[in-house]
Amino acid sequence: MKNTKEIILTTSLELFNTYGLSKVTLRTIAKKMGISQGNLNYHFKKREDIIEALYFQLVKNIDESMLGVQQSKDVLRLMVDISQTIMSNFFEYRFFLLDFVQIMRESEKIKRHYAELTIQREQQFSMLFNLLIENDLMRKEVLPNEYKNLYKRFQILGDFWISDAEISNSKITKATISKYSAILTQAIYPYLTVSGQKEYRSIL
Repeated sequence: MKNTKEIILTTSLELFNTYGLSKVTLRTIAKKMGISQGNLNYHFKKREDIIEALYFQLVKNIDESMLGVQQSKDVLRLMVDISQTIMSNFFEYRFFLLDFVQIMRESEKIKRHYAELTIQREQQFSMLFNLLIENDLMRKEVLPNEYKNLYKRFQILGDFWISDAEISNSKITKATISKYSAILTQAIYPYLTVSGQKEYRSIL
């Protein structure tokens, strides 16, 4: 059975995903739960504390999900699976991406951690790119920082795909994940060797 703190986080996530940050206050959350705001404040003093708790919950979920897919010995499939895993988790916490800039402006703690996480993710993808090259699935770099910039494109699309989906569609569903996952992972296709492209098509 969930305790009050867990229920607050679950309720807040539902409200943030549905209405966005601008329309959800501590009073809104307390009303939805049927408790007093004072009771809610006992667990979280500020709305920002709830947002930070949800952020670190999301990071933990992504890390745990990635551990599951990292058992794959197929490097190209691993890269595709990691991308889909991250996007699936972002869908569950989609208000973060929809209100991304506002959250980064308001929470120095999240902004700092996100910057560190970005470096970690870049290192992980760099290792994957190197493995793909070693396995003759991906060509070597031709331009300076070519694969560093490729990762940056992955990052930008990964951070803002839900914003694009929100603008383009009236409702974001899990089917949207597959569509944007294909858009994201296809970015690597031109860099693959002939055998890499063949394997990529077989994965799809």
